[in-house]
Amino acid sequence: MTLSNDLNKLRSEMQAAVKAHWKAFLFEGILLVILGIAAMIVPTFASLAVTIFLGWMFLISGIGGLIVTFWARNMPGFWWSLISAALAVLAGMVLLARPMQGVLTLTIVIGAYFVAEGVATVMYALEHRRELSGRWSWLLIAGLMDILVAFFIIAGLPESAGWAIGLLVGLNLMFGGATLIGMALAARNT
Repeated sequence: MTLSNDLNKLRSEMQAAVKAHWKAFLFEGILLVILGIAAMIVPTFASLAVTIFLGWMFLISGIGGLIVTFWARNMPGFWWSLISAALAVLAGMVLLARPMQGVLTLTIVIGAYFVAEGVATVMYALEHRRELSGRWSWLLIAGLMDILVAFFIIAGLPESAGWAIGLLVGLNLMFGGATLIGMALAARNT
């Protein structure tokens, strides 16, 4: 019973925190929706910005990894850690030196991901159609949509590299922002 009581206490504390800060969630949600719409309006710019951001993340994490690896060079796995950190630095440098080629590469990776995710979701839906009764069709549709998105991205290469990442990031930001807005408004009314 203590686990149930702890969960109820945690739930009520979270609800109180969201209610106390609903304006912050609303502001963040509106900001994310605006950024999402902007990314969808200029997807090429958003794709380039995401690629440059990832380049910096790889570069900074790789440099940090190199520092930690040399600092703890007596630990087991030194060479693997060194290789991992060096690859991160190299990936960051390549993305920053040639961001447009990086956009193309990332678009190919995203297309492949959507194919794999779509196939996995379709197989999951088909395997669970008895247990999930009428709901399995939603999984099937989601998997087929992933495959359709992948088809549009891959079939449109290299032109799709200009819009795919920016559009997907924009949609993600917009839906995430809409979720925060809905959560903030619901918290305000409780």
